[in-house]
Amino acid sequence: MEQRRFSGNSHWYHETQSTLTSQAAPLVPEAADIEDRFLLGLASACTGELQETLFLAQPALLASREMYDVLLPRQVTTSLTHTLTLYDRLSTALTVAQVTGIQRLCNHYAARLNPLPGPDSSRESNHRLTQITEYARQLASQPTLITPATLMRLDEVGLTAPDIITFSQIIGFVSYQARVVAGIHAMLALPVCWIPGVNVPADADPFLPGDRWQPQLPPVELRYASARQLEALTFCQPQAVLKESAWLLAHDASALYGWGRLFGALEASLETPEGALGAAVAARINGSAACFYRYPSGMLRDALQQNIERAMAVAGDTDRAIIQAAAQLTRSPERFNAAQIQPLQAQGFTLSLMLNIFMSTALASWNNRLMQSLGTTT
Repeated sequence: MEQRRFSGNSHWYHETQSTLTSQAAPLVPEAADIEDRFLLGLASACTGELQETLFLAQPALLASREMYDVLLPRQVTTSLTHTLTLYDRLSTALTVAQVTGIQRLCNHYAARLNPLPGPDSSRESNHRLTQITEYARQLASQPTLITPATLMRLDEVGLTAPDIITFSQIIGFVSYQARVVAGIHAMLALPVCWIPGVNVPADADPFLPGDRWQPQLPPVELRYASARQLEALTFCQPQAVLKESAWLLAHDASALYGWGRLFGALEASLETPEGALGAAVAARINGSAACFYRYPSGMLRDALQQNIERAMAVAGDTDRAIIQAAAQLTRSPERFNAAQIQPLQAQGFTLSLMLNIFMSTALASWNNRLMQSLGTTT
């Protein structure tokens, strides 16, 4: 069958096939050219104390913007080992944005995707795009849906190990971006827009402590590592959170280096009791045992391991406010609003401390998805 390639997309939702009819413009075409491609214009709406809070968080926000440029650049050059096109990357980002329900992200990624030529109309290309889209939707919505068989299907449609690492990083990044945007959106007391009746995925089942996390894909071998990969490994492997996964993530050295920089920028937040608790809540909901057991042991962790409601029952007022906010942000970022942060305000939390909790929870949501999809705990 002759393969054909048409420019543009004929509908908002990128999964549909391109046609010869005139292409539809995105809902907000100017969203593609916004200067801050991480917060997507929210920073300019911040004034007073919140503006100062964002200024103090600039190292982490700058590292986040750099990760955006690494994973979703303006141009992509493919090769035999790196086959993901810019269309693949942006369609994945749009899928995740749609799952999170954050309209600001949907507008941006739809506007960037709109002018790009889609894949050809062959059955193989359609099957590949279907598998990529379905995997992205599952990992973004409920990480426990990803199994070794699910991961194997990516290999069957031609994704290489470097492709899968980059692909997983994109899903994790947009999941993180959505929750940071939702948190700042709530602090600005802006109205939220979400679709009633959408079911929230159930929390993961209780898990037992694991001895060790093991990758499901072959890590980079030292003898074959490039200079760029060795540089990224030298920078990232000393970080405790990347010690086990660094050699696997090194398949995309640029993303690994940026990932390490972001962890370094947020290290102080992650080590605070508030940030650590927010990260543990995200790990419990997402079912990531490898991430959950980094939280210090004690009565609260034992209760949290059972379920969120049990942890809420035994926690003090301060911890209860953190658990409630982190759980809502993890489960339904599109519904996170000013009412969700009122318990934190009632406990005297500053805007800076609230932002630390939101960013720690969001970063954990990213890391959970990497650890859940790319490895197993035995």
